[in-house]
Amino acid sequence: MVGTMASMPAFIRPTRMTRTASSPAAGLTADDEVLLDAPDEPLGPALVAAAQGAYEPAASLLAGTREGARWEERDRYATRLAAIARSRPEWLDTWRAAAPHDPDALLVAAQLAVDRAWASPARAELLRAVSPLITAAARADGRDPVPWRVALDHARGSRAGHRYFEELWEAAVRRAPHHYGCHVAALRYLAASWHGSHRECFDFADLAAQDAPADSLVQALPVRAAFAYLTDGCGPRVPRARLHAAADRAIAFSARFPAAVTWPAEIRNLLTCVLLRLERHEEALAQLRLVGPYATSFPWDRLSDDPLGLFLKLRVNLGPVPPARPSRRPRYGLGGRARRGEH
Repeated sequence: MVGTMASMPAFIRPTRMTRTASSPAAGLTADDEVLLDAPDEPLGPALVAAAQGAYEPAASLLAGTREGARWEERDRYATRLAAIARSRPEWLDTWRAAAPHDPDALLVAAQLAVDRAWASPARAELLRAVSPLITAAARADGRDPVPWRVALDHARGSRAGHRYFEELWEAAVRRAPHHYGCHVAALRYLAASWHGSHRECFDFADLAAQDAPADSLVQALPVRAAFAYLTDGCGPRVPRARLHAAADRAIAFSARFPAAVTWPAEIRNLLTCVLLRLERHEEALAQLRLVGPYATSFPWDRLSDDPLGLFLKLRVNLGPVPPARPSRRPRYGLGGRARRGEH
């Protein structure tokens, strides 16, 4: 990583909070060592450079993920780089001017355009104007599923119909059958389209996980469906055994990877939250030990305006998770092979 963590600009530096009034449970990272949304080692230098106006490290990073077909990394990196471009767009503007047909610049630009439109009250109208940029990113490299994930999010936000969404979905999975980002986008669409039918979401998530390799992030899709159900409070009851099965699958997935590494951190944070909701406190504590210093905004930002503060508070005595904040944000989620109908 370039320089030290302290050299990173404040708006991209992982949030660190010092708490001296309480101590976490035994075996957990000290409060003052916990970071929120820490970038991994390849991403950190690209974020620093972008903040300083240079696009070349980001271009090199994303080109490597594309050439190596590392689609999960590519999706994470493009999302984080687009977030930087929302407040500091100059480096991306320079990159696009220098290489207007670069697939990587087009991808970040498409993600940025969707992010900007999503925050507006005129979301649906603004998103429709973004379509040509997403199309350009998808055509720039026919192998890449990440522009199709952006297109799936775009379709949900612009209230696209089921048939169009399913066409996008089929195009996405032809490129990467087990791409986690595309599956999450589909799960979000399901939840937004059939709000209250968590069984529909579980059917999709369970089928996807059963088909995916054991080391695929798609193994965590059912626990994401469980989180949506446990924090939503609407729709028919989901059998408790199904919630526990989703948690068990995610525990098995988490166990495949080393402790205190950044890329599985969001899954482990999510799993911890679900385990606490299910009152499986010892297993939640075990996940927190695997999380180490890497807190993530999701899922805690769905429950509190202070996600890091909530994360640290829950570690003290593994207390109950608070209810979700009132929000009209769509609950996350397709149909793939699942049936249309209830959600």
